[in-house]
Amino acid sequence: MKRRMICAALAALWLTVDVSAATDYTKGVFIVNEDWYGHQNSTVNYLLPDESDSECWHYRVLQEENPGRELGCTAQFGTIWKGRFYIISKQAKDPGASVEGGRITVCDARTMKILHQSVLIDPSGRQCDGRGFIGVDEHKGYISTSNGVWIFDLDTYEVKGQISGTDNPDAGEDATPGGSLYHGQCGAMVEADGRIFVAHQSEGLLVVDPATDRVIDRLKMDFIGEGAGIGSVVKAKDGSLWLSASPDVSGAGNTSPCIVSVDPKTLETKVVEMADGIFAPANSWYAWTPDAFCGSAKENALYWKGGASRWFSGSALYRYDIGTGEQTKLIDLEADGEDWKLYGCSMRVHPATGDIYMSLYHEFSIPTYVTRRYSSNGKLLREYPMIQNFWFPSLPVFPEEAYGSAVEVMESVHPGLRLVDDRLTAVGDTVMDVGVFGLDGIEVLHATLIPGESLSLDGLAPGIYVAVSGSDRIKFSYQKN
Repeated sequence: MKRRMICAALAALWLTVDVSAATDYTKGVFIVNEDWYGHQNSTVNYLLPDESDSECWHYRVLQEENPGRELGCTAQFGTIWKGRFYIISKQAKDPGASVEGGRITVCDARTMKILHQSVLIDPSGRQCDGRGFIGVDEHKGYISTSNGVWIFDLDTYEVKGQISGTDNPDAGEDATPGGSLYHGQCGAMVEADGRIFVAHQSEGLLVVDPATDRVIDRLKMDFIGEGAGIGSVVKAKDGSLWLSASPDVSGAGNTSPCIVSVDPKTLETKVVEMADGIFAPANSWYAWTPDAFCGSAKENALYWKGGASRWFSGSALYRYDIGTGEQTKLIDLEADGEDWKLYGCSMRVHPATGDIYMSLYHEFSIPTYVTRRYSSNGKLLREYPMIQNFWFPSLPVFPEEAYGSAVEVMESVHPGLRLVDDRLTAVGDTVMDVGVFGLDGIEVLHATLIPGESLSLDGLAPGIYVAVSGSDRIKFSYQKN
């Protein structure tokens, strides 16, 4: 191990840095919004659910933290992975917007500062609209699109190619909305048993080996019925996979009256028919969203939106207890008598508390929205009124701290260096020489980082450390081996 004393740097560790005015983005809930198509780019709002009504909402936080920069058009998906917030938009710019954003946007999840944006997903420039993202490991992620799944290098932010066998068989140079763009898309993705499972509109469930970036198996939906298709794939607490289904692959939003359990090791399936009065999870290939269908990390249960009029039914939320097989209409918004409906896919379960967050609206033409928080048994816990705007909310996203964090930043002066989770990332425009030191002044890690490159802290012993680059430094507590 290289040893090097940095007395001057250590002497300056106790410099007080005033960050009291900064928003803490590790405690609340993000809401990714489609926002008003034809008028402006997509947005992200941030909710602090335990604050007062006047303090709980922080609106348009990406624009707030990055003046002059915006998301792309119709952002439907966001997730936090290894300390970074990955937001995927369908296009790079709304027709009514003045700022070009990107189909891919990567932010520091603690600060919401933009680390990277890319207009294109397919480097060739062919039509390839964004759908979702999943992190594979600290160096690689996958992006699902209207034309296949793409390999995304998390160190360089470069798209490294398409996974063969995931492509849209109908995509061509002239793919346009309403045409082949909406025939053979890839949508939801989950990890299970060391593999990535992808919902493919025309091919069913694809199984991808992340070690080789190849499709190694696939599950057609013909066991539901001839010509049947998949809606979404979600993962339950017990590790099982669950699918929603459609009687065809047209993307019209029709649903089959069932959900399907899939063993991720064997691909063995079990069809669970819907009980009387229970509608199956709605799907939305024709105007893709991640779907209001998810599993809970707190209990072995699934939640979904469904109704008689397919995806646009938003008055009821259903629950399935995997252990007992009980199906329940958990929340009935019609019974409230307030004419609220769940918008699109905007429902998810908090991984730490098990609470359900839902975005509600009245009609498409009315810019009045509210977010509600329910307990896992359907009890209304709180309502969060919003300022008027055509938000068209897409997806609640929960900070990574909900799962536990390895790093606590104690003090920082770091204009060109970011520490998020267990990674030090150079975010400036110059090459940085970075050292990590214990409080005894002994260097324990060292690296030369080009802009965008990261140094993993994985393997450090628990303790307090200082990351130093020139005059920049971050003092932090590392809690995990």
